[in-house]
Amino acid sequence: ERQKNNQKEKELEKREMDLFDSYLRGKVDVESVATREDTAFKKGDNGAVIPSSIANKIIEKVIDMCPIYHDATRYNAKGTLSIPYYDTATQDITMEFADEFTNGTSTAGQFKSISLTGYLARAITDVSKSLANNSQFNIVSFVISHMAKSIAQFIEKTLINGGHSGDVKGLTATTQVVNLASKTAVTVDELIDLQETIPDVYQSGAYWIMNKATRTAIRKLKDNDGQYLLNKDVSARWGYTLLGKDVYTTDSISALGEANKPVIYYGDYTGLAVKVSEDINIEVLRELKAQQHVIEVLGFVEFDSTIENSEKIAVAKTASA
Repeated sequence: ERQKNNQKEKELEKREMDLFDSYLRGKVDVESVATREDTAFKKGDNGAVIPSSIANKIIEKVIDMCPIYHDATRYNAKGTLSIPYYDTATQDITMEFADEFTNGTSTAGQFKSISLTGYLARAITDVSKSLANNSQFNIVSFVISHMAKSIAQFIEKTLINGGHSGDVKGLTATTQVVNLASKTAVTVDELIDLQETIPDVYQSGAYWIMNKATRTAIRKLKDNDGQYLLNKDVSARWGYTLLGKDVYTTDSISALGEANKPVIYYGDYTGLAVKVSEDINIEVLRELKAQQHVIEVLGFVEFDSTIENSEKIAVAKTASA
């Protein structure tokens, strides 16, 4: 039965991919596409076509391209989402030896919650009609790859730096901070302090996030035995390890040089909560830029993000001056 269902899904996906290709090339119109009963296409308010299988492939690529989004705890829900957590920052449950016929003192942490809403973001990809008219050009693959890249870059930048005037906090909500002594350099001891901020129980899935220029600076650091701190490692997720942990580099985070900037994150990024209010959906506008001989493809996603478990993620910030 499962094999039959998988075969049906593959056949549906093939039909949708072929139909989407034909629509982009102008071989079929929106009415005939949207009324097909053997596909999951829908007609949008402005003559758009929203193919579910293409949207799913874009989602898969976004997850693959953006490791922070991949590793974050993702919630798919509409409206406001309240996530409860047990706060042990000021007080926690304690256990002690006890004698019979004596009373103990009750101690406990406190249940709190974080709230995530949703903010709409849009990515736009323009496709030349000349390319669309070339039968040898894989237009569906082009749209999927370019849309996924645009969305992944936007999501990664927002998760690291926050966005929407600070409403989407992302990693900026991190409360565990190591303040560097300089705005232009980081020391071995400061890196150790940052790593040690994370409890051992969360160390197994932890890794570093930094700008490539910061990684270059760290590559020159040595320990007390004269060994380089950061090493190339073919078995590492991104080819480098620092203090035994993988190093991910991205231009979305600030490099050393500016004052009071987060420049290095370290931790287990399941501690970051991301709420997606609606799956990425795709709209195709064939006529909006017809005079430019261009097909416009829009991708929409509504999401929010903040820290769910503050113990899992820490940040190093440059000196204020």
